[in-house]
Amino acid sequence: MGLIAAMLLLAPATLQAEASRSPVSVGGYFRVMARPDLQGGNGRLGHWNLYGRLLNEGPWAALELRLRLLESSPGSRDPWTSVHFKLEGGAIANAEPSSGWLGAFRLAQAYVQAGNVGLPGVTWKLGTLDTWLGDLGLYDMRPAQLFYETLGLSGSGSLGPLEILVGAGDSGFYIRGLEYSPILTGGGYLRLRAPRHLEVAVGGQVMFEPPVQGSRFAPYETPGMNYEDWLRGEVVERFLDDNPGQEDFFTAPEAVSSVSGKAIGSLGFGDLGPLRWNSLFVSYTRRHPENSTTETVDGRDYELYVTKFTDERYELVLGNELQLQLVPDRLDLAWSVLFGDHRDGDNDIQPSDFDRWYLSTVLRVQAYLSRTVHLLVESSVAREVSRNGNQFRNHGDSIFQSAAGQADSRGLEFGDADERRTWQGKAGVVLNPLGPGLYVRPSLRLLYGVQYSTQNHAFGNSFVESLSQFNLFGSWETHWHHVIALEAEAWF
Repeated sequence: MGLIAAMLLLAPATLQAEASRSPVSVGGYFRVMARPDLQGGNGRLGHWNLYGRLLNEGPWAALELRLRLLESSPGSRDPWTSVHFKLEGGAIANAEPSSGWLGAFRLAQAYVQAGNVGLPGVTWKLGTLDTWLGDLGLYDMRPAQLFYETLGLSGSGSLGPLEILVGAGDSGFYIRGLEYSPILTGGGYLRLRAPRHLEVAVGGQVMFEPPVQGSRFAPYETPGMNYEDWLRGEVVERFLDDNPGQEDFFTAPEAVSSVSGKAIGSLGFGDLGPLRWNSLFVSYTRRHPENSTTETVDGRDYELYVTKFTDERYELVLGNELQLQLVPDRLDLAWSVLFGDHRDGDNDIQPSDFDRWYLSTVLRVQAYLSRTVHLLVESSVAREVSRNGNQFRNHGDSIFQSAAGQADSRGLEFGDADERRTWQGKAGVVLNPLGPGLYVRPSLRLLYGVQYSTQNHAFGNSFVESLSQFNLFGSWETHWHHVIALEAEAWF
């Protein structure tokens, strides 16, 4: 609360004339919306922003504070330094269930930057190291992102058109939370800013979690476990079947190390006729293994260490977005495509988000009826496919569609389909006080959105989907979803 109050008290400083050069500057972002959902939903058109961020995201607010402790002068080699904070969260009064609860906010970034200290032309950053090469604006995604989890030190600088960043730190608190274990992280990127509006970048990071004998939060493996038994929560039960009366002698874990990492790349170019800019991003990630899970048998908890069951999860993500000026100051277009391929080398028997692929495209056209009154039209198509069998319920009575009405209590699949296909359409009026532009803010929007999905109830909802005779609310099947929204969004 003290930090929030300080930021609010300092905010008026940014309104001073530029000549005063206040050492404090405040910026931020917010979006807030009213979306009365008359179909039992939670006000979002679909499940997530694979179908485009518009109407699929909730409220959000961010406040950034920068305090210049030592001023920098253009072209000077004198040292300079500044302190940065970013507070963000999704709680806004009357726009979501917590009604503006400040506990939903977090200090997402806190770092010190300093330049020309020790090495001329090098900018040092100590604290949270989150950095990215660009955005897919229609999806609100950053595929080429590094050090999101990391607290540490980075150094960046330029050699002519080549920008270099190198960083190292610890990602243990973000990944493990209260079960902290050090996860050493290092990486960086190279970005070439060539003439004629061309940018090319490559980079990556590696994470290493060392074994620490005796630390219960360090990486371990419980030997002798079967993967299917672990999925079903039957490892301890099987052990006791084979070793009756040995509850006090469950298999001891063995210390191991955990490794993960990410490679990223980007290509950007623009200012070619009607093409304003095109951004292509790619990332290939090996997810960090999980540490442990718990099984309870006869009222007693047993800790299972599962590094070997979660260390082969890989994700390939490709995204591209282009912006075209079709008619100057009259008609703009943005088109984005997103592909993801997630593979789990340990799992070939149960559907999961770690073993799937998806493909999506979003197209937005914005026409400028006047300088401040615009017409927005957007459409998206997406396909999501599970590699390990059924993961989606296409029908309210999916058990009769997939298993002829026969219950299968040992089944690992869910629903009656292994894919979900989704279409969304959105249209409405946009008021932009600052004039034309797809991403010009602030924006006031009155929008209508419609979704069709092969999945039943493919949006956040409060339906009771049980087929039990004691279900007092009945079972409904809904593939169409409609939302009307009044929204405001701004950067400042």
